[in-house]
Amino acid sequence: MKKLLALAVAGTMAVSLAACGSSASSAPASSEATSEAATSAAESAAESVTETTQGGKVGVCIYKFDDAFMTTYRNALQEILEGKGYEVTIVDGNNDQAKQNEQINTFITQGVDALIINPVMTSAADQIISTVKDADVPTVLINREPTADQMSAYDKLVYVGCDAAQSGTFQGELILDTENGGDINGDGKVSYIMIQGDPENIDAQLRTEYSVKALTDAGVEVEQLDLQRGDWDRNKGQEIAQNDLAKFGDQIEVVFCNNDDMAIGALQAIQAAGRTVNKDIYLVGVDALDAALNEVANGNMTGTVLNDAKGQATQAVACMEDLLGGKTYAAGEQSVYVDYVKVTPDNVKDFQ
Repeated sequence: MKKLLALAVAGTMAVSLAACGSSASSAPASSEATSEAATSAAESAAESVTETTQGGKVGVCIYKFDDAFMTTYRNALQEILEGKGYEVTIVDGNNDQAKQNEQINTFITQGVDALIINPVMTSAADQIISTVKDADVPTVLINREPTADQMSAYDKLVYVGCDAAQSGTFQGELILDTENGGDINGDGKVSYIMIQGDPENIDAQLRTEYSVKALTDAGVEVEQLDLQRGDWDRNKGQEIAQNDLAKFGDQIEVVFCNNDDMAIGALQAIQAAGRTVNKDIYLVGVDALDAALNEVANGNMTGTVLNDAKGQATQAVACMEDLLGGKTYAAGEQSVYVDYVKVTPDNVKDFQ
């Protein structure tokens, strides 16, 4: 419809331009030349009008607003979408899947042109996909990835995120790159605690698995002292680390955290216990939040892994526009990944 409107407006502009050209010339152009000029002007004007009328209604569902990483992500989405002329509404799921389901239905009733959804629970993906498919709404899922089988049910659906296994691997490599490979006490093994996000979340599962796998793949013996669910929360990260430090003491050589918020909480517990990161204990996170970058720069975190919120937001909008333009995604080709990046004291300034 926008293209037709653009051509109509452009045609009017072109006729006007052609008429002006004839009156200003002492020798009128041939009808064929005039027609060609008008057509060319129409096409150029159509492109211009199409660019200026870009937009539509976009609904964005975020699993919860008080997640530090998703705050950065949603702010980037809003800036990009509004900069392109879209009418954007972003809603907070408050970590409640039933509430998010209602929000999705409300957006559909309101007639949004596209949806961008950060699911509360990946286990709810089937219901979400069924809902948007029935409404024929182009949809981009972000941050929490369903299975390929689930996504194959709808060809106007794409997932944009990062390969969580890569982030876990990078965490393990950050430990391997320390002067003693994580074996601070020299007993031939790396003893660690794992502060996990939400174990139902695939990112939490893969970061937990692959951070340790990076060590074992390198031939390092490991000992898991504890694994606790921290729900991506700073306060819970602090509480878990505090309890484990009281229980295991100097046995703990490495603290793996599935995200930076929990790592910053763990850091508070480490410092309260009189331990010193990079001296008698190592600490790694994921996301490269500003607060974590500052701690890495100050030597209070061993490292983190950049979870590129702006890059993912940019890619999510690009995929959304592809869908709005009529693109569909074949089964098995519905996941688009943005690479993680290791952040260390040596390169942290590049990210601040």
